Amino acid sequence: MTDFSQDGIVANIHDFKIRKTEELENELFNISKKIKMELILPCLYSETEGKALPKILNEINKTNYINHIIIGLDQASEKQAKTAWDFFKKLKTPFSILWNDGPNLKKVDEDLKSKALAPKEMGKGRNVWYCIGMALARGEAEAIALHDCDILTYERRLLAKLFYPVANPNFNYEFCKGYYPRYADGKLNGRASRLLVYPLLIAMEKAIGKNDYLEFMKSFKYPLAGEFSLKKDLLKELKIPTDWGMEIGILSEMQRNYSSNLICQIDLADAYDHKHQDLSFDDSSRGLSRMSIDIIKTLIRKLATQGISFSLETFRSIKATYYRSALDMIDIYKSDAIMNGLSFDRHSEEKAVELFAFNIMKAGESFFENPMEKPFIPTWSRVNSALPKVFKDLKEAVREDDKKFR
Repeated sequence: MTDFSQDGIVANIHDFKIRKTEELENELFNISKKIKMELILPCLYSETEGKALPKILNEINKTNYINHIIIGLDQASEKQAKTAWDFFKKLKTPFSILWNDGPNLKKVDEDLKSKALAPKEMGKGRNVWYCIGMALARGEAEAIALHDCDILTYERRLLAKLFYPVANPNFNYEFCKGYYPRYADGKLNGRASRLLVYPLLIAMEKAIGKNDYLEFMKSFKYPLAGEFSLKKDLLKELKIPTDWGMEIGILSEMQRNYSSNLICQIDLADAYDHKHQDLSFDDSSRGLSRMSIDIIKTLIRKLATQGISFSLETFRSIKATYYRSALDMIDIYKSDAIMNGLSFDRHSEEKAVELFAFNIMKAGESFFENPMEKPFIPTWSRVNSALPKVFKDLKEAVREDDKKFR
């Protein structure tokens, strides 16, 4: 993205394509001699059989500044786990695999359940949480980055840019979020950000008034990006949502705990594509329908913790304002698409908006019905306090699996 604006309360780090990738990597290599860097890769077993992950590993193998990689492996049988270990052996960087479905990690999970500290839902949030636990257990890295394993347009420059703001000792940033334009196959993508998050933030601001949190969230160009980096000091107290509100939830934690001048976002790519979710009109437990409900609930909960009161009338007002704002956004994106020679299906865009508007009320109902819902997994600081052996047990579980499969 070739803009150079600073248009929010969070710093925008741009990529003007002046520095070559090799130059960035050489600088990171020199930094890595003093500041160790660790990469977290949460993945599904099915992604080892897809098109994206083999390319991602090939690109990572061209780098020389990452000290260690933590891989969170979900939805893998024992036979598949063995295949996954063989698959990841092509990595030149030392790595650890957390086989989340294996008996050793399940034993750790059972110990946490005995203290009511285990994640209650399977999914990316749980996977990332255990990977963060492993990073803390290892205790070696100063800078940690995380990205998804389904990025079809992955290039190693993305990884260098993701690490750079938090690894560079001349910068003061503690947390960095990635952003990029979402288009591929001749059309605009990123419906959840374009047609839900942005107009919803506008609607919430109109309904409840100016708010520091909403201003913070509006500063991010792509708040649902799965790519971020942070310094290790943030890990112990990081609260991670268990549901599809993870990305919004982590940004919310950053706003709650840290000054905005310690947070930045960086231009990661000129184009970005990954696997897409169906809208799932008829099933609110799947696809973008489930995702939209979880995102809306995350925003509602955050505002409620700030003393904002919600009523049925509030949600009706937000829904109506959102719907109008989202339709206006569709007109803008139509212009964007035409200018760039992309196809544009207004019918499908408006269908998505109608679904998201309906789900605003659905999320509101869920908020009223479950006032004691615990959306976050406990922090590792709390877990370590309750179970002082947890990091030792986690490392031992990973070590046993590695001994079995490597």
